[in-house]
Amino acid sequence: MEMIIRSHFLHSPPLSILSSFSSLQLSAPRCIMMNTQKQGRSKFLEFPFVSAPHKNLLVDLVTTIEDRFQSNLLPCSLPPHVQHYKNKSDTSQISLQITPGNNDSPVICLLIYFRSDLRQKELSNSSLSAYLNTSNDAPNFVFDLIRSSPTMLIFFLDLLPPKDLVLCPDYLKTFYDDTKLDTHRQTLENLSEVQPYLSSSLFYRAMASPTAIFVRISTENDGGERIDEIIRNYLDPITKQVLGIWLDHCACAKRELGEEERAFLGKRDCVIRNKTIEYDLGSSFPRMFGPEAAKEILEAIKEYFFMKT
Repeated sequence: MEMIIRSHFLHSPPLSILSSFSSLQLSAPRCIMMNTQKQGRSKFLEFPFVSAPHKNLLVDLVTTIEDRFQSNLLPCSLPPHVQHYKNKSDTSQISLQITPGNNDSPVICLLIYFRSDLRQKELSNSSLSAYLNTSNDAPNFVFDLIRSSPTMLIFFLDLLPPKDLVLCPDYLKTFYDDTKLDTHRQTLENLSEVQPYLSSSLFYRAMASPTAIFVRISTENDGGERIDEIIRNYLDPITKQVLGIWLDHCACAKRELGEEERAFLGKRDCVIRNKTIEYDLGSSFPRMFGPEAAKEILEAIKEYFFMKT
């Protein structure tokens, strides 16, 4: 709690002085903190500079997860200047939320970020990752939508397996075969505008499941109308169906794990989260925000991203 108060109230009186106030007077900083958190969440859900179908999908994903877990998710406590940051030249900005779960939550944390290029407002990257705690070895949920122009985007959707699927055929059947996850990839690849996308990162390719959707979508130069139609009619329902599978069959799964297996899952999860920051954010933030600001943002992300590990 002291760390949170320092983050939001850098110039507040010391706790030794505050302790002499009445409980009624102490409620004011708490109210300010709660208002700050609500304002930060409200600003985050604005998702500026994206089309209506893109924004509707992002808002629906966030609110669906929040509605399902409700009181099991704690407010984002990142410092305000890290939650929303714009570089000095006003060319790039980022909105970031890290939402930890409480001790009763199956979700250890959510990482949601949205970044955009203010020079070309069509350029944006939106991402949502939901990680389960080590009492559950079910897959984690990952969504990325990178809009690189009005007529082209890269889409990544997967339930990341924390286990070797070759050694665990029953696991493969339970979470990937029985849930018919591969039908969603097949549906998308039937579209003429959709092509498989091969990431240059061997790490990402190694950690993905066999049912992962990793595609490039390119359309004619029509101002983005067709690609928005694809987002609305295909990416939106497919993503929500996969999220529904994750919520119903993964996040709420009852799995019996021993101490050694839980320790292994925790170690593996830390590697994946650390590499996600290193590859995805660490490579682009210095270019977007400068080395000093990027270092501050990345250090804050790591501090809060791993605080429950």
